[in-house]
Amino acid sequence: MNARKITIALAGIVAVGLFFYFDLGRFFTLEALKNNSQALLDYYAGHKAAMVAGFMAVYVVQTALSLPGAAILSLAAGAIFGSILGTVYANLAATVGATLAFLVTRYLLRDAVLGKFGPKLEGINRELEERGLNYLLFLRLVPLFPFFLINLAAGLTRLPLRTFVFGTMLGIIPSGFVYVNAGASLATINSLKEVASPRVLGSFALLGLFALVPVIYGRIRKPGTRD
Repeated sequence: MNARKITIALAGIVAVGLFFYFDLGRFFTLEALKNNSQALLDYYAGHKAAMVAGFMAVYVVQTALSLPGAAILSLAAGAIFGSILGTVYANLAATVGATLAFLVTRYLLRDAVLGKFGPKLEGINRELEERGLNYLLFLRLVPLFPFFLINLAAGLTRLPLRTFVFGTMLGIIPSGFVYVNAGASLATINSLKEVASPRVLGSFALLGLFALVPVIYGRIRKPGTRD
């Protein structure tokens, strides 16, 4: 690992350590958001560009470092910017942050992991190369898989960067809109569980299954079979 990689890795470790040392997670709670929502709205009214840039920067860092608080940030996007703009800002920031996590994993950790688990990852690599977008959409849409783990796992494969970016941006729109839209009515929310109801989660799971249809068809259809 060269000096640049070591520097990036150390910077990430320090940033995560500082987050927990100073207990910055206390600002990423529903109670904190409700208590400060009016102050955020007042600041946004007078400093729109700065607020948007600041919000997206925080969201990018949170996602890139796999820190807690994504749900609260999505609610905040709705509370401050409204459902439509909030979804756009949150989606772009989350995609950029996920891409950074993907790249760091690929270029800092990939060689070491593949050196130990290379043969076991060959099957996954092959599927992602052939049907990567469908698999990625499934993983993004179905809420069974933590967002940050998908970023890290994808970085260990040969999945093309453009596929990861497009699949992430598209796949997180439904869940992102649900949280952002809920944030637009922040006063009515008493718990994060109220946002992700069983019905909503079931809808995401169904969308994920639709994304896998081409993959399932490709597995069933034997090579060389004519339509």
